[in-house]
Amino acid sequence: MNSVSPSAVQYVGGVMQDELVETRRQQPPERQSSYSHRPPQTADPSRETSGEPDEMDKLKAKLMSAWNNVKYGWTVKSKTFFNKASPVTVLGHSYLLNNEVERFRLAFVSCIWLTYRREFPQLEGSTWTTDCGWGCMLRSGQMLLAQGLLVHLMPRDWAWPDAHQLTDVDFEVFRPRSPARAKSLPSDQVTKNSQKRRPECARDRQAEPLHRRLVTWFGDQPPAPFGVHELVEIGKSSGKKAGDWYGPSIVAHILRKAVAKTSVVHNLAVYVAQDCTVYKEDVVHLCDLSLSQTPPDPSNQAWKSVIILVPVRLGGEALNPSYIECVKNILKLECCIGIIGGKPKHSLFFIGFQDEQLLYLDPHYCQPVVDVSQGNFSLESFHCSSPKKMPFNRMDPSCTIGFYAKNKKDFESLCSAVSVALSSSKEKYPIFTFVEGRGQDYGLEGHSSNHSAPAAHILPPGKLGRSNNRRNSDEFVFL
Repeated sequence: MNSVSPSAVQYVGGVMQDELVETRRQQPPERQSSYSHRPPQTADPSRETSGEPDEMDKLKAKLMSAWNNVKYGWTVKSKTFFNKASPVTVLGHSYLLNNEVERFRLAFVSCIWLTYRREFPQLEGSTWTTDCGWGCMLRSGQMLLAQGLLVHLMPRDWAWPDAHQLTDVDFEVFRPRSPARAKSLPSDQVTKNSQKRRPECARDRQAEPLHRRLVTWFGDQPPAPFGVHELVEIGKSSGKKAGDWYGPSIVAHILRKAVAKTSVVHNLAVYVAQDCTVYKEDVVHLCDLSLSQTPPDPSNQAWKSVIILVPVRLGGEALNPSYIECVKNILKLECCIGIIGGKPKHSLFFIGFQDEQLLYLDPHYCQPVVDVSQGNFSLESFHCSSPKKMPFNRMDPSCTIGFYAKNKKDFESLCSAVSVALSSSKEKYPIFTFVEGRGQDYGLEGHSSNHSAPAAHILPPGKLGRSNNRRNSDEFVFL
């Protein structure tokens, strides 16, 4: 099928309409997740047994699909302005826009962009053929995993060699004290003036077949190991189904299950932190292959690469400003692969920042499905040329932070560097912690909305209050 060229894609300017159309589950304010969920409904036992939707569900799905395809299938052009005097940070790399616009453009465009799709094969047990209106958190999770796989598989500092195909670069750089932005220099002109052939271009071109294969893993067909069909299927064990909304914590565990289940990715594991705590010994047991031998062989230096996902909550109903500096310092780390989060009721994938604004990729654009089984499928709709920003103070406090470590040495360096970044917070308690030892393995099933979760260990006894008996899978002890 034909894909949509991102050169014509622009995000909706300003605040988009609320994504959720259902009434929020009735909970005390301190226990409501900012990413709402459908209220529980009484199901027909015979239909539960068959796993088939009834006629009302079919009609509802068709109406919702039609509405969401219209809602997210058109855009309004808007330009993002960047301060020429301030560096832009993108996943551990900093760019000065007075002379590094092309490097910044390449870094941004090379990120894999995964958005709503329509007209894909029907999701099993439902009538859904699109994830418009409900799958944004899954798409943000896909983008985080895709970034981790790029770092894991592609050459260091790889850039998409065909990024120049996306010619409509929709942002401008300006001097902060300029009286009018009309005199600002469009980035495409800066690009033409400063474009040079990167010495890594030949190496990047050689890696292009691997890049293309990586994208197929996120295709919207049932065989794809990280496609929406597989992620929805895995989510069923936590009480989720197609058409439900997912929170960042649930998505973290779905990604863990998906990587563990597939055979297409080798020498990689995903670890999900428990209660804002990364247990180092758990990571070692997950990654140190010598421990899986009987008896253990200390001389075996084999070590799995690891993606570490840390679900956190950075405040109560709104972001605690004291954590902004900490989030900036985390995004400055090369080991950081992004943040699954967004603004209330609107998931986004954060990859960097400039000054007091976050840089993000937005999944809220509905594109036709691409048949990735065709060898010459277009990659343009999987890369975005329109960087967008939003103020830190609009960030939803519920999010999942991602890190990557290639080997044991990198993991030790990660623990040290992230701990330093966490210490920059003005709050008494850090966003999360690294501790020695092992934690109890709860697994994905323990994060179902029908289970209660344990209290975070980083808070002292007596400070937990009512949050100790959390009922929702994506709620955390407020820091």
